[in-house]
Formats: sequence, structure tokens, C-alpha cells
Amino acid sequence: MGAVTTSLDEQARSIFDDLGYTVSRTGTELRAERDWRVVTVSVLDSQDPIPEGGDLRCFVTRTGEATHLSRRLTRRDVSYDWAVIGITEDGDYEVVRHPGDTAISADANT
Repeated sequence: MGAVTTSLDEQARSIFDDLGYTVSRTGTELRAERDWRVVTVSVLDSQDPIPEGGDLRCFVTRTGEATHLSRRLTRRDVSYDWAVIGITEDGDYEVVRHPGDTAISADANT
């Protein structure tokens, strides 16, 4: 029997739940709310179109795609604040923030 993998969508929901956000579904995206923050969470791969608008956005992808996606966002010079979460098969993740910030590694299980 192969390893059981959790979808990126479910892992994104779990990460934001663990961070204390209230998470709901809005169409194909997640809406994560805490205090005054409302973050639109989208699962993307390297070829998916980048959304045009928003205020706070977080994009979730596999770890191997995270750097490429963050470069695409930087080149597009989008008007919203963003972060990219790259998730490994075993549930660890790395957050790549808007340019100028450094990557932060974390374990999704803690």
C-alpha cells in the first residue's frame, strides 16, 4: 500500500486552522479570517494563472514549485500583499513571503 497523501487544499486549511484562523470555502479558494485579517488562500501550480486582485493572498503549492511561483508573482508586480506556502509530501512547509522578507521554515504538525 502506498503512502496516503493529503490534498494541498486540505493541508492549507489545516495550516491556517493551526494558526488560529477561521477557514471557510469561497468557490475554489479558501477564506482565512483572524482578527482584522482576511486572507484569500489559493492552491496553484506553476502554470495556473495568477489572480489580478485582492488585498492579502496566500498561494499554496508543492515545495518544488514555491520558488518558481514567488518569482512569477514578483515579475507580475501584483498590487496585493502575498505569501507562498510550499508543502512537502510529509506535511512540512516553508513560507516564502513578498520580496524583501526571508523564507521561514516550519513543521505543519506542530
